[in-house]
Amino acid sequence: MNTAIRPSAPAPHLPQIRLYQNWLRDERGLSFATYNDLWRWSVTELDAFWQSIWDYFDFQSPTPHTAVLANNVMPGAKWFPGAQTNYAHQVLRHVQPAHEAGFLAVISHNEKGLRREMTWPELRRQVAAMALHLQAQGVQPGDRVAAYMPNIPEAMVAYLATASIGGVWSICAPDMGTNAVLDRFKQIEPKVLVAVDGVSYGGRDFDRMGVVQELQNALPSVQHVVIHENLGTLDLANCDVGASVQMSAITARDDAQVQAFEPLWLPFDHPLWIVYSSGTTGLPKPIVHGHGGTVIVALANKILHNDIGCSYHPNSWGERFHWYSSTGWVMWNAQVAGLLNGVTCVIYDGNPGGSKDKPDWGILWRMAAEEKVTFFGAGAAYFANCHKAGVDISRCGDLSRVRALGTTGSPLSADTQSWGVDQFKAIGTDIWWCNISGGTDFAGAFVGGHRELPQEPGVMQCRELGCAVEAWNEAGEPVLGEVGELVCTQPIPSMPLFFWNDQNNARYLASYFEMYPAGHGRKRGGGDGPASMGGVWRHGDWLRIGNAQGEGEGCVIFGRSDATINRYGLRMGTSELYSAVEALPEVMDSMVVDLEYLGKESYMPLFVVLRPGTALDDALKAKLNNAIKVALSPRFIPNDIFQVAEIPRTLSGKKQELPIKKLMLGQPLEKVVNKDAMANPGCLDWYVELAKQHLSKV
Repeated sequence: MNTAIRPSAPAPHLPQIRLYQNWLRDERGLSFATYNDLWRWSVTELDAFWQSIWDYFDFQSPTPHTAVLANNVMPGAKWFPGAQTNYAHQVLRHVQPAHEAGFLAVISHNEKGLRREMTWPELRRQVAAMALHLQAQGVQPGDRVAAYMPNIPEAMVAYLATASIGGVWSICAPDMGTNAVLDRFKQIEPKVLVAVDGVSYGGRDFDRMGVVQELQNALPSVQHVVIHENLGTLDLANCDVGASVQMSAITARDDAQVQAFEPLWLPFDHPLWIVYSSGTTGLPKPIVHGHGGTVIVALANKILHNDIGCSYHPNSWGERFHWYSSTGWVMWNAQVAGLLNGVTCVIYDGNPGGSKDKPDWGILWRMAAEEKVTFFGAGAAYFANCHKAGVDISRCGDLSRVRALGTTGSPLSADTQSWGVDQFKAIGTDIWWCNISGGTDFAGAFVGGHRELPQEPGVMQCRELGCAVEAWNEAGEPVLGEVGELVCTQPIPSMPLFFWNDQNNARYLASYFEMYPAGHGRKRGGGDGPASMGGVWRHGDWLRIGNAQGEGEGCVIFGRSDATINRYGLRMGTSELYSAVEALPEVMDSMVVDLEYLGKESYMPLFVVLRPGTALDDALKAKLNNAIKVALSPRFIPNDIFQVAEIPRTLSGKKQELPIKKLMLGQPLEKVVNKDAMANPGCLDWYVELAKQHLSKV
């Protein structure tokens, strides 16, 4: 169906979820009186719902599937067996209609003021050229291609090229230190490394060739290196990184083979990418998602709930999608997913707040005005910073095309959301906030937006379709109107296929499925199922469904229920920070807690036990901060560092991060820790006093 017919009037932007419900009525004879009725159907009639998503979005496969959900077990659900797909195929199907309608694929900006455009045919040509190059280097389906790149079009091209030939993609942001990157890439043994010569951030250039050389030296599996000249200072003739090839030379190719290139058809569950989500112990978890599950969930999430339509469809004509992210966050993947539906993606590389010398939180707003962005997304911390900085969007250009603001990464405060509403009201726009919460873990959202439901500052509008999300109390019972553990009781197609090199799914099971007994809560619609169904997914967030009386569809995320650091929307395992800090000779022991909670400003204290005779002076604080900055990222530098006599530990030696976190969030000591299970309960008095001092200030 050709939808690229320019409308004579502005796009009506009927809610995408309304169009889907109209289709269900007309094509399936299904009508629902309330959203809750629709949601309950989607999480109990799993086969009917996901088949409807397949049909509604015209999911393509050269071979039919023999079932929708062949095996309802977690983990290990088998979706659409027999079907074939490819993420890149879904993107490239939009090349002709989007280009004929006059729309671009990608518009990119950076903090140096460089603006670039990429047409849909140019995207296809570069992807094909890069894919053929990777194949020539011996990349076969299942081989890993690792990238050390910022948020630039070349990263999107390299990713789509990798996906198109069945390679498995994995990317780390160039603000991550060598050790943090190697903790990830060593686990997956990439065959090819794609990297940049350097990056610009906060008004400064950072050469990364030394890091690239360290990566190659430490990754014996890498057989080929591709370098993109990002800073414009690369001298390949004198480059130390052996056998490297410049990406611009690769993507300049345009011959008959490039023109004839087509992405491979792959099994529905063929591995697509590896992303990383850190727990409190061990190395980062290398999470593998599949082509089919990622695509079908992205379409349902991005279109139905985020209300981002196709740029060349009359109902959403001219849609332009921006979500500020680094490549170290799964929202980079979500931004790229705009291409799946033929949407023009507007991306930015650099510091959205300017430099330390010249802070400027209007940068992205001015870009959005210049590019006529319609959907503007960013982490909750970004909007909070704009609020605190007193940004006046009326002075940032014509932002009248922006109809929706998206946010995730951490809970958005009601004050900041109200600020955004007032800012747009002042320019005559009734803005819609699309607040979502999900995760790297399953490349999707559990709770999110709905154009037709009421909005309340600080509250997400609903549980998303296909996501059987509940809040469970301490007895493992679903509750409404109370804060409980966020669980998902039924499988979703984008849940991980597996963790890379995870023997017998040990880490996968421990990460999400070990808290509750197998079968508990697994029956569709509620109740227990047989143990053979496996356990429910326990996500690690505090969730309340409904208001205090349990009424309504709204959801509130109250922060992490475990000890994982969620710093400005980026998750990091505490063990990674400890490795950096405790490598210093002055440090004997350490502990960190992240007090990100219900939209309050993130506060992360670091506690250190120092060697006798060592004092925590400014020089040592700087040394600690630098160790974290170099090994992990500047994002994980703590707000405060405290010298303590002891780190509280269990009898088995485990650091008690979560009890101290709960203590500092205001919970009484007797409810957060069992002193009889502690090796050193006497040290708690100091932490109790610190918690009192902290709570008196917030």
